[in-house]
Amino acid sequence: MRNSLIAIFVFILLAFAPGLVGDYWTGQLTNYLVYGLLAVSLSLVWGHGGILCFGQAMFFGIGGYIMAVLTKGMIYPDLTSSWVGLLAAMAGSAMFAFALGFFLFAGRGISGAYLAVITLALALVLERLMNNWYALGGYNGLLNIPPLRLVAFGMNYELWDRLPTFYIILAIVAVVFFTVHFLVNKSPYGLLLTAIRTHPDRLSSLGYSVLNLRLSVFSLSAAIAGLAGALFVTLDGFVSPTLIGFTLSTEALIWVAIGGKEMLLAAFLGAIFTRASESWLSEIFGDYWLLILGIAFMVSVVLLPKGLIATPLAALGRKLRRSPD
Repeated sequence: MRNSLIAIFVFILLAFAPGLVGDYWTGQLTNYLVYGLLAVSLSLVWGHGGILCFGQAMFFGIGGYIMAVLTKGMIYPDLTSSWVGLLAAMAGSAMFAFALGFFLFAGRGISGAYLAVITLALALVLERLMNNWYALGGYNGLLNIPPLRLVAFGMNYELWDRLPTFYIILAIVAVVFFTVHFLVNKSPYGLLLTAIRTHPDRLSSLGYSVLNLRLSVFSLSAAIAGLAGALFVTLDGFVSPTLIGFTLSTEALIWVAIGGKEMLLAAFLGAIFTRASESWLSEIFGDYWLLILGIAFMVSVVLLPKGLIATPLAALGRKLRRSPD
């Protein structure tokens, strides 16, 4: 309950942020929220499901491309709804993850470093494939992707302005975040994820299907990443193979490792703070900001394995639990 209150407080602060940071940083923060959603998806599959996926950007990019081709009318000219695009992006990413997961986890299954290497290799293969898929823009990607369009109760409104776009994205991210937070912390499913991460053989001896559980968390995380990718391309108006490959996958791993892979809120904030720090540090230190980010990553892994953000958040949660109501 205390961790939930901390998360609610964080989202309330985010809701007040546009009044404090101005138009430019409101736009930047909107992008960071989407990256935070990608970090939540990786925290779910890695920190809670015990599946180290080095290619989480695959699902982000797949969602982005599905959203692009649907809303641009490339599949069916009369079907350009943003909401259909978001749902299709989630479904497409989840189905791809389910098929891939069945290949990876069936039988004795693949885990650990082998799984990480295979998912990384797949991300590189998909990036190369998209570079040469000229019907989808090839290396140059797809341009002029429409923004989110709200169609309800006779209203038809495209989200071009930064402020309403920020609040719509924040609302979507908050709904997804608290749904996943409930699943992993308050539901029996979360207990099963803990068991599959720590003692899969014991869980199997109790009659549970380890394969089905791994497929479910892998597919759910892919759906969330696909949703993040779909939202991102509506903000950027552009999708390219770089959204699928090695670079974004590696960045997402760094965000989650710095924040804390076992705490959804820490992973979410890790993405936001890291992306904001990149902009700030690059202005001050130029290319040396990569060195500072690398040092922060090493400190997090070696000295604070729970995460630079998760460690103080966990301490705050313990202090709140000990305090009288």
